[in-house]
Amino acid sequence: MGNSDSKPIFKEGIFKLSQPRAIPADDVYWTGFWKLPESAEDVFSLFTTSDVRRTRDNSLDNIETLLTAVISRLVALRHLPAFPDQDLAPAKEALNCIRIITRVLPFLYEAEHLESWEDRFFWQRRKHAKNEPHSTPEVLFDGSNSDAREEKENEEKHETIEYKRPLGEELIDTLIDLLFFVGFTLPHMERSKNKVTYAIWQKGVGCVTPMQSTKEIENHRTEILRLLLTLSSKSLYMPAHLVPVKGVKALTYITTCPDKQIVLSLLCSQLNTTLQYTGSTWRVPYDHVVTKNPKQVHVSYCLQILLILILYPIPDDDHGPSRKNFFRHFLGRLHRPQDFDFLVEGMLRTLSQPLHATSSYLPGSQNSLPWAPEMLMLFWEALQCNKRFRFSVIDSDRASEFAILVLYYALEYKTDQAKQGVVRMCVFILQTLSTEPEFGKHLNKAFTTQESLPPSAKVPDFSGTYADFLIISIHSLITTSKGKLDAIYPALLATINNTAPYLQNLSAPSSSKLIQLFASMSAPSFLLANETNYALLQSLLESINAIVEHQYSTNRIFVRTLLKARRRFEALRSFTLESGREEMERLNLQRKGSIDGSDDLTSPSRSTRNVSDTMRSPQSVRRTPSLSNVPEEGGTFTIGDDEESEDDDERETMVTPSQSSPSNQNSHTPSRSSSIDEPLPTQLKGMSEKARGKMPATQTAFSRHSSSTSLSSHPPAIMSPTGGFNPSPLWIESWLPSLPLHTILTLLASSSNTSTSIPPKSLPSTIDPSPPRVHLFSWTPMSLGWYESLLWGFIFASEMMVQKGTVGVWNGSNIRLFRVEQVAASGPSLMKPMGAVDAVGSNLVQRIGKLGVKGETAAPARGSVRDV
Repeated sequence: MGNSDSKPIFKEGIFKLSQPRAIPADDVYWTGFWKLPESAEDVFSLFTTSDVRRTRDNSLDNIETLLTAVISRLVALRHLPAFPDQDLAPAKEALNCIRIITRVLPFLYEAEHLESWEDRFFWQRRKHAKNEPHSTPEVLFDGSNSDAREEKENEEKHETIEYKRPLGEELIDTLIDLLFFVGFTLPHMERSKNKVTYAIWQKGVGCVTPMQSTKEIENHRTEILRLLLTLSSKSLYMPAHLVPVKGVKALTYITTCPDKQIVLSLLCSQLNTTLQYTGSTWRVPYDHVVTKNPKQVHVSYCLQILLILILYPIPDDDHGPSRKNFFRHFLGRLHRPQDFDFLVEGMLRTLSQPLHATSSYLPGSQNSLPWAPEMLMLFWEALQCNKRFRFSVIDSDRASEFAILVLYYALEYKTDQAKQGVVRMCVFILQTLSTEPEFGKHLNKAFTTQESLPPSAKVPDFSGTYADFLIISIHSLITTSKGKLDAIYPALLATINNTAPYLQNLSAPSSSKLIQLFASMSAPSFLLANETNYALLQSLLESINAIVEHQYSTNRIFVRTLLKARRRFEALRSFTLESGREEMERLNLQRKGSIDGSDDLTSPSRSTRNVSDTMRSPQSVRRTPSLSNVPEEGGTFTIGDDEESEDDDERETMVTPSQSSPSNQNSHTPSRSSSIDEPLPTQLKGMSEKARGKMPATQTAFSRHSSSTSLSSHPPAIMSPTGGFNPSPLWIESWLPSLPLHTILTLLASSSNTSTSIPPKSLPSTIDPSPPRVHLFSWTPMSLGWYESLLWGFIFASEMMVQKGTVGVWNGSNIRLFRVEQVAASGPSLMKPMGAVDAVGSNLVQRIGKLGVKGETAAPARGSVRDV
């Protein structure tokens, strides 16, 4: 702080704040909150979580007066002509007001019993004496010490009382103005007549002229953005299913702002700042280990505020017409090709950073940008709300690049419990891309840059097209994710289904993977496990039919592979409950014999299965089997003599599924226990392009309105007395006859020579190709709750990392949106040396860091909240 006595004085004032006695609003005591602290660290370290809670619980009147005082002072400073003059209206006072509000708000949000108080204090209109000045602190806290005579005079003069708008609205408007304040968050402009100038911060969308900036200006923006994030964080203290229903009043007020200039300036500033960031062109190796990059913190907040604003679903108002989210609206209105190019280049630059970081000569020496999950979300939002952007991406060659990067993140995190939300989002991004026919056609190009991918995403000995890589990757996600991704099997299969009519020249490995998926999904142990698994088999059969019907002549390898599986398809046609249970019992006996050691070394498939089982963690074991442990061999359910596929399976399963970096320090991470807890977007029944074009305007593709045509309309369940699923012959008859087997069985019948796998030269005339069908998904209030909780999980984890110390906005508060778990620290390494010998490594890392940014102190390694 400013002098050696200021910290004890500030701390003493905080103790006084928690006393039961109410402190008058015009007491000079309140000025210490904006005059004494020198930094955010001072506020957060001296005004501890215990202090905030004690004051909240013991003296709510003082909390109310404190917030009124600092908000009023902030508003007054914004309107002073001299602001931000160092002597007359210091910027430090505005920043301290912002820091105090940021510190207090989370602990008000966490207290459920204060919800009605919060609504009254922030969001109800306030009485105000019209004939009194506004510029002095005494007037701003008017009403605290009025005597009886003044009250009587006010009662006699009704015209002197007016209602001011809610305090929350005034605070938000002030903060947004301060984001565009010359001399505070904007450089001085010669032509600017007003202090508040809604100028876009960076060159890009809506701006072709670069604006000068300084570290001080960006630090001021960062503090304001952090408070806006905190104001919006009420969602963290609600259950996920209530988030889209109740909403957050602060976000509703911001997103429904009717002033187009404010909306576009804020939208484009956040968008351009995020996408313009490239990182340093040259950096000292390992500098991210010992220094905190303020620029990255600033960009991270910009991206998070941007996502919160464009993603926010405005709750329905029963007392008026539905309101529009103008930030999402204007993002959807972008149409210039140069704007789309700017978006694509910026997104690809961020998402491809991990590929460059892992290819460095010094592993871990160059840190990848930490907001890749948020960038994936921005890409997905742009695809959904801007049809022209979606067409622009898919019509270019960049769609394939995005698909590979999305697959990389899905494969990288597929077995990481803390990153399951990212994997689910990646799968829905793929489905979103796949709904356009041109995407499927682009997948037929040769994929020649697989060697640039990290080990977790590489396919051994790969040679093929983007379509081959997509199919093999989806097979890997389904069969090697240890049962963690069962909730998104429908979305993965929908991606294959949407692209199948356009796929050409599928290779032998990818063809085998498709047939292996069919083998797993047609296995009795999978079909009889629950009441909806048959729908997955139905979706995969539709994909096989689409390839045969629309690309028969260009997929001879796939057709030959299909013919090898003749017996499995024919057995499925005659499937019964009795035969299925007999098959399951026979395979169980074989498995027991294998465990006893009868043929451990003779069966490659069983050896692979045992390895797969040992890789499964205890918490991933479910009553319903996942496709990673469904038996595929034996009797009439044998695929055939495809030796190549067995070798591929063994090689793939033996590889460790994830190469994620271990944690470098104790940290917290948002976590969800299983996919069952997360209501994902609902899969819709496939529709033709003609039917899709006739969808009502209120329910276009990826609409945020629920639909009655979901795939969940399966036959009624038959439950056992214990509550589990009990299949019956009647249940099997409800879906087995409707399986789309006609095309495949007709093709098998036309190839009567069972001793060979030579397909007919042309598609049999008895097969009538059906039009391609598009499989979409639909948002529901429950799935929007999952989506918002995913975003807030990213933000919470990011805040834990970027501050690396006492300044953690939500540290210590009772989060209810998701569960926060402690992550154990990893062992010694160059990044975190331990012991006397390793002090050499510590010294080396610190010296390297000191060569980097002058004047910055060393800090612990960036937390591993995102990396665990």
